[in-house]
Amino acid sequence: DVKGITQAIPKMMGLVWRLAMLCFFTYAVLYFQNAKHAWLIGFIAVGVSQCLIVLYWHDAKAGTIPNLIILAVSHSGMGYQNFQNLIRRETEHLLASNVRMDDDTISDGDISKLPAPVKNWLTQSGVLNRPRISVAKLTQIAELQMQPTQKSWLTAEATQYTTIDRPAFIWTVDVAMNNALHFLGRDKLENGKAQMLIKANSLFNLVNEKGEKLNEAAMQRYLGEMVWAPSLALSPFITWEAVNDTTAKATIIYRGTKGTGVFTFNASGDVIKFSAMRFKGNDAEAKRYEWTIQVLEYSVFDGVRVPSRVTSTWKLDDGDWTWLKLMVTDIKYNEQALNTLSLH
Repeated sequence: DVKGITQAIPKMMGLVWRLAMLCFFTYAVLYFQNAKHAWLIGFIAVGVSQCLIVLYWHDAKAGTIPNLIILAVSHSGMGYQNFQNLIRRETEHLLASNVRMDDDTISDGDISKLPAPVKNWLTQSGVLNRPRISVAKLTQIAELQMQPTQKSWLTAEATQYTTIDRPAFIWTVDVAMNNALHFLGRDKLENGKAQMLIKANSLFNLVNEKGEKLNEAAMQRYLGEMVWAPSLALSPFITWEAVNDTTAKATIIYRGTKGTGVFTFNASGDVIKFSAMRFKGNDAEAKRYEWTIQVLEYSVFDGVRVPSRVTSTWKLDDGDWTWLKLMVTDIKYNEQALNTLSLH
């Protein structure tokens, strides 16, 4: 006899209560292991538990509160898994339709008609006599600010796949706002069209944008990120114009979308800055501002010398706003990049 229980619990119902307890225990183990389908066990546990609570409401009604909390966490887990499935489908589609693998290597003749600082950069980067890059996978960690007035920096982890033969990228980011709130973002450029999607706690859309201004801004971003896939400099969709001994202007036009920017090089041949007049925002009032990528440090990934630390800055009417500090932790090219998704 348990004095705190006023309703009789038959043996069979006691076994069901024990089943609910085992479901919660299993959910806890899977949750802390970041198991893919932990959320499903959470739903089952809450469902079994809440049915029992309704049957024994007088004694067990307080259990509804933790059930609601666990339900919310499980729902967030389901949203996260659905978002990851979406990203995987989109990434597989992008890579399957845009990647062409061959054994073509970059020679001195391939870069002979490029402006001198661009030729020096490609030589310095180490891509000569190596296979052309068709696809790159970047792993990044970042600090970012959402508004110019924000004092603290948010931390984030990001992954990007970039294709060269047909200009495209898909970038996913997980940003921690605090212990209880984070958002997942996905930027995509494919067939000259861009889309930006941001979800709060994997569930609710904060941003879901498309449009001509976003298309142009994404194409300029793609152009600036050439520094991580130098083979892009030889793309038939890009034209180069020498400005002086240390700068060159690049213009890309693909599927009706155009992007232009200026690369600045140092005496050693490294890219030290990229700048473009880029739309800040996608609404009708959005205006172009100078947007720059400043290179702080270089590293070598798979034999290619590329920037490993950069900052991104908007030059706004009321002053400069450095909103992003980015570190590249790994880059995989071609077959190695495809193998990360088991694509061949």
